[in-house]
Amino acid sequence: MSTHHTLARFAAAAAGVVAAVVVLSACGSTAHDDHTPSTRPSASPARHNAADVSFAQGMIPHHRQAVEMADLAATRAASPEVRSLAAQIRKAQDPEIRTMSGWLAEWGEPVPSAGGSGEHGGHSMAGMMSEEELEGLENSSGKAFDTAFLTLMVEHHEGAVEMARSEIENGAYQPAKDLADAVVTAQTDEITRMNKLLGRQ
Repeated sequence: MSTHHTLARFAAAAAGVVAAVVVLSACGSTAHDDHTPSTRPSASPARHNAADVSFAQGMIPHHRQAVEMADLAATRAASPEVRSLAAQIRKAQDPEIRTMSGWLAEWGEPVPSAGGSGEHGGHSMAGMMSEEELEGLENSSGKAFDTAFLTLMVEHHEGAVEMARSEIENGAYQPAKDLADAVVTAQTDEITRMNKLLGRQ
């Protein structure tokens, strides 16, 4: 009888342990489930949306055209201030082109091709020059070039600022929004400088 009671007590204790394990497992699972949603937002900064793709695909050819204009200034501008500004524009926008191209490649989206219609075909975007405007700039030099360059670049920058503000408002990819914010800051300052050189301020 003593052995029977001992076995019964052992069985009861074992059942209790199993029940406790089951309860604890259930609690652990519930706790994990409760925390799972809170870990998901940590990945959201890396996500992008259609506005981010549109921004990068539009700003790349926009920047390329600005760099092309800046290259012309190196040999055609009469004003040291214009040449200095053009060098600054190229220094800022070349790396941004590479950065945005990298984003598009990472996202599996087409990267606008360099040269040809990749740039000038997009002149319908805000501030983009037409083929005729670019040709006229290429064929000018000296003070005439300076005036044309500054006039066109102000319009070009205003278009970039408009695109960047749209990205800040509608984008989801934080690095793209940060770049857009930098574009607004830098190019708004350059617009002010160029208008002063044109005698508008």
